Amino acid sequence: MAIDTTAPAGGQKVALVTGSANGIGKAIVQKLAADGYAVVINDLEANKEKAEAFAAELKKQGHKASVALADVSDFEQVKNMVNSLDRLDVMVANAAVVAPVDFITDDHIDGWQKTFDVNLKGHLLCYKFAAIKMIAQGWGGRIIGASSIVGRKPEPGRMTYSATKWAIRGLTQQAAFELGKHKITVNCYAPGLINSELAQQYMASSPVAAEMMNAVINTSAVGRIGEPEEVAALVSFLVSDGAGFITGQTVSIDGGIVFT
Repeated sequence: MAIDTTAPAGGQKVALVTGSANGIGKAIVQKLAADGYAVVINDLEANKEKAEAFAAELKKQGHKASVALADVSDFEQVKNMVNSLDRLDVMVANAAVVAPVDFITDDHIDGWQKTFDVNLKGHLLCYKFAAIKMIAQGWGGRIIGASSIVGRKPEPGRMTYSATKWAIRGLTQQAAFELGKHKITVNCYAPGLINSELAQQYMASSPVAAEMMNAVINTSAVGRIGEPEEVAALVSFLVSDGAGFITGQTVSIDGGIVFT
């Protein structure tokens, strides 16, 4: 869905955040709107009502907001979503699914394909079409992805999810290497356990999942779960002018679980 701004580079900047009808994505949209961006809320058709209600709430607050429904794992849907925008300055590839608890010795790979399609292919498509549009615009931009602490440090039962998050780090570095000459920076954030719907669903999926997540909290330096607004604050900095010399990086925001 096109944003109602046709301003050139000096006009209002536009930020698209995928998977943003709730959770971390919603907090990122709220923060970027407060920072002065015209925001595009992306989510699946199934979350249309949530996305539209969120957009209406932002408009009441005086922000520019619109909804773009698309499945990030679908090539044509992502291409059409990005191309429908009058301009794009920030792409935040936040959408993700969490695979069920799985181990390398399991006699199945249930959830493997869907998790890779959404998490990794989804990032590739968002990076790809955002980059094409930003290059055509000619004034650069910011691309942000979503890795995880399990993209830095293995945890029991996270085989599939971890594999996608490690791969996102590599994809981010490659994209940063290719796009720097176009004044486009590419970075990603690596959250620990964050108080979001996705984390709550995972913890409720099995006693093993809940036990593992509680162990993560207990081993962190700050000893608590993080909040979506804390991740949003990091993204706000990474897309700011002050972060123009930062690219190809994965920034941990995990309360001190992984020290790098």
